[in-house]
Amino acid sequence: MSAPRRDYGYWIGFLVVVGLLGAAPLVLPPFWGRFATEILIWGLLAMSSDILIGYTGMVSFGHSVFFGLGMYGAAAALLSVKPPNLWVTLVYGLVGAAVVAAFVAYFATRLRDIYFSITTLVFSQIFYVIIFTWTEVTGGENGLSFSQPPLSFLGLYSARFTSTTLHWFVLAVVVVSFLLLRRITQSPFGKVLQSIRENEPRTRAIGYSVERYKIVAVMLSGLFAGLSGILYALQNKFAAPDFVFFVISGEVVIFNVMGGMGTLVGPVAGAAFFFLLREGLSRYFTEYYLIPVGIIFTAMVIFMPQGILGFLKRRLNA
Repeated sequence: MSAPRRDYGYWIGFLVVVGLLGAAPLVLPPFWGRFATEILIWGLLAMSSDILIGYTGMVSFGHSVFFGLGMYGAAAALLSVKPPNLWVTLVYGLVGAAVVAAFVAYFATRLRDIYFSITTLVFSQIFYVIIFTWTEVTGGENGLSFSQPPLSFLGLYSARFTSTTLHWFVLAVVVVSFLLLRRITQSPFGKVLQSIRENEPRTRAIGYSVERYKIVAVMLSGLFAGLSGILYALQNKFAAPDFVFFVISGEVVIFNVMGGMGTLVGPVAGAAFFFLLREGLSRYFTEYYLIPVGIIFTAMVIFMPQGILGFLKRRLNA
C-alpha cells in the first residue's frame, strides 16, 4: 500500500473514532458517558508518558507528580481567583506542572536507565509527602474540593458545564494534544528522541546534546500530564494526594505496555482497555479483581509484547 493511501486511511479512521467519541455522551447512559470522559483524560496522561517511555526510552515512575500538580494548580486557581475562570485555571495548572517538570528534569536526566526511573520515583514520593503533610495549603489527606468554572470563550460565551459539554471539551483538548504531540514526534526533534532511545552513545557522538533533549522531553511530557490532571480536576471537582502517589505512575506504564509504546494512540487504547477490564472484572470479583487483571496483563506481555496496537497491525498486515 502506498504512503499517501495509507495516510488517507489513517485520517479517515481518526475522524471516525473522534466522531464516535463525540457522539458517546448522546447515546450512552450517564454512567458510561462519564466513564468515556474519564478514559479520555487517563488516555491523555498515558499519551504524555509515551513521549518518554516509547519515544525516548526513559521509563518514568514520576508522572503522578505532574498529574497531581496539574490538579492542585487547578484547585488553587478555582479557590483563589474570583469569579472562577476556566482559562486561568488551565494556566495555573500548567505552570505548576511545568515548574515541577523542569525541576525533576534537571536532576533526573543526568542519570540513565533504571537510575532515571528510581530518581523519578523518589521525586514522586517527595512531593506526595509534601502534599500529604502540608495541610494548611493542600488539605492534607482530605484533599481540596471546589466548583467547576463556567465554560467561557473570549467573553462572548459563558455557560455552566454539563456532562455532555465537559466531554466535548475534554475530547477537543485530547484531540489537539494528540495532533501537537504527533507533529512533535515526527519533527527532527522527535527523530533525535528516537535516536536516543535506539543508541544514546552514538547520538551523543554525532554531536547532539543528549541531556538537553532529555530535559525538553521530560518537560514536554510533564506539561501534557499536568493538562490531564487539570481535566480530571474539572471533571471530579476534587484534588487529593492519592493522585500524586507512585501507584498512578505504575498504572500509566501499564497503559503504555498494554496499548503499544511509541505510537501515541496505543497508550490511549491501553488506558481504555485497562479501565474497561477493571470495571468489568470488579463487578464479579469485587476486591479480588486485581488478580485476574494481573494475569491478563502478564499474558499480554508474554504473547503480545508490542501491545494491542502492535498486535492489530501485525494481524492486518499478515
